[in-house]
Amino acid sequence: MERFTISLDQELAREFDDLVAKRGYQNRSEAIRDLLRHHLESSRRTDAVDAYCVANLSYIYNHHERALAERLTELQHDHHNLIVSTLHVHLDHDNCLESVILKGPVAAARVFADALIAERGVRHGNLNIISVEADEAHHHHGDAPHGKVAMHLHLRPKT
Repeated sequence: MERFTISLDQELAREFDDLVAKRGYQNRSEAIRDLLRHHLESSRRTDAVDAYCVANLSYIYNHHERALAERLTELQHDHHNLIVSTLHVHLDHDNCLESVILKGPVAAARVFADALIAERGVRHGNLNIISVEADEAHHHHGDAPHGKVAMHLHLRPKT
């Protein structure tokens, strides 16, 4: 762990301490680490569109909107290489919440999310991207059927 010291004026320090208490951090250091991670991740998403990510696309839509459910399903099938899983929740008689977990290039995740959120009848869409590092592919015996060797990547958040 590396230590560094910062100086704050009294008003900023007081506001920061209020935030630390409000959010339930154990200390200032934990809060500073989260702020730094958030800022660094935001910078990565802006600067490195060819980077790899995991992401959560959440949106609400009215399932009575003409053919919307079919259009959303078609769009998801068109991007099946990005989609890890989809959760579908019925909110009321008209509205559904879906949360789609994605894994792949940041640019591809954004294109998919923008296209889905732009569909007529989709509202409150939000894409949360987390940059990851992909370890080199490696083999696991027993993961594939018939004794074949399966190959996959391990993903690790960058900070």
